[in-house]
This record gives sequence, C-alpha cells and structure tokens, in this order.
Amino acid sequence: MVGDITQQATDAIVNAANSTLLGGGGVDGAIHRRGGPAIVAECRMIRATRYPDGLPAGQAIVTTAGDLPARWVIHTVGPVYSRGHDQSAVLASCYTESLRVADEIGARSVAFPAVSAGAYGWPPQDAALIAVSAAHGAATQVAEVRFVLFSEEMHAAFAQALGSIPEP
Repeated sequence: MVGDITQQATDAIVNAANSTLLGGGGVDGAIHRRGGPAIVAECRMIRATRYPDGLPAGQAIVTTAGDLPARWVIHTVGPVYSRGHDQSAVLASCYTESLRVADEIGARSVAFPAVSAGAYGWPPQDAALIAVSAAHGAATQVAEVRFVLFSEEMHAAFAQALGSIPEP
C-alpha cells in the first residue's frame, strides 16, 4: 500500500534506520519524530551498550514504538546501492532479520518500508523483488507482512514483484 508507515497499527513497524540509530531523514526521521523521545532513549542505550560503533547493515534490533500506534519499532540498516558491489544478500537480510526479531518479541503483524530504496539509492524494481522474495521465503510466525510504500512508483514495483512470486 502507499501510505505513512508511522500510522500503521501493526504489532511492529520496521525502520529503515541509519547505523547511528539516532534518526535521520526519510522513514527514519519520521519514525523518530512521531514516536517521540522514548525511541531515541532506547536507541542511545543500545548504542552505549550493544552497538557502540553503530548497527551493522543487514542486522535488526527492537525498541519501543513510543507514541506510534504500533507496539514496537524494529530498526534495520540497509546497504547503500552500488553497481560495482552486489549487496543483495545484505538487503535481503534486513527483511529476514527483522522478521526473526519480530518472532522473538511475538509480533504477528509487521509493516515494512522499502529499505534502501530511498536515499540509499536502490533501484525500485530490484529493491522490491529482494524485499518480497526475502519476506516470502522467511521462516517466520508473523501472520501479516505489510509493505507501506512512499510513492505510486514504489507501489507499482512491489506489486509487480509480488506478482512474480509463485503461489504455494
């Protein structure tokens, strides 16, 4: 769906974070602004204890959702797109690791943005195919995976990718 991920009343929403975990632009900035200071406080604690050098690309961690309608925010850092260096596996890991974390916390519904497809420059069709394939192939107890996308162009890319996944 095209929409605002910060308005999703799912158990968890996924933040396309930067490695600092302290907010930024795009989805990351919107989640931090609308979620309020509780998210930043937990992210600062995570940085001070578990990831002093920042969250590595392809990994995922969870915090409260603060003032958001979701219960949790799962933060993941996508790779920056590069034609000369294939990071598709790292991008896929953002989705599978987020779903693994969702299983750990008991989330049954998760809303994802198009990780790495904004400022990190991943081509929409490729980002969509990686996202949909990773989520479809993940071993997870999550009952609903929702892609909440920021534009009609991104929605079309995800719809096409979803249509390419074979029926079970």
